[in-house]
Amino acid sequence: MRKVILGLAISLDGFIEGPNGEYDWCFNDQDYGLNDFFSRVDTIFIGRKSYEMAQQHADNNNGEVVPGMPRMKEYVFSNTLRQVKEGAILVAGDSIAEVRKIKEQAGKDIWLFGGASLTDAFMREGLVDELWLSVHPIILGAGKPLFHPQENRTRLTLLDSKTYNTGLVSLWYKIG
Repeated sequence: MRKVILGLAISLDGFIEGPNGEYDWCFNDQDYGLNDFFSRVDTIFIGRKSYEMAQQHADNNNGEVVPGMPRMKEYVFSNTLRQVKEGAILVAGDSIAEVRKIKEQAGKDIWLFGGASLTDAFMREGLVDELWLSVHPIILGAGKPLFHPQENRTRLTLLDSKTYNTGLVSLWYKIG
């Protein structure tokens, strides 16, 4: 079965965006393991807000959402969008059942790109298998937190870690 991997940048105090939705604090001066990660995944899951933000970013950066990102099968999760870009697949309605079906299909692992609401829903349902967090050496003080309050604890097993000379720490966990 394919794994869903939540892979993203996070501040030391647990935020994925600054208080005004900014992500200018994220390092992009080197690879930080992205090319190795890209070799593991062939599909991306993205929520509506993150999709719209990514499209805006791509429009201003020669079509690139993330530098060096290869073509992937893209699923956009939204109950409000009526259409998505050519080649992307819109998932509305019972997204949990759809994710379970997609995980059973042949292919490489799946990148859960964001956003926070989608991550929260998938975490509650046990659909996220691994976390790859790029912890940036910054305290934002406010913004959008990665995790919402949960009723239960989530145990993690450290699979790998790497420290970069910039102070960024890459942490890879298995859930459960």
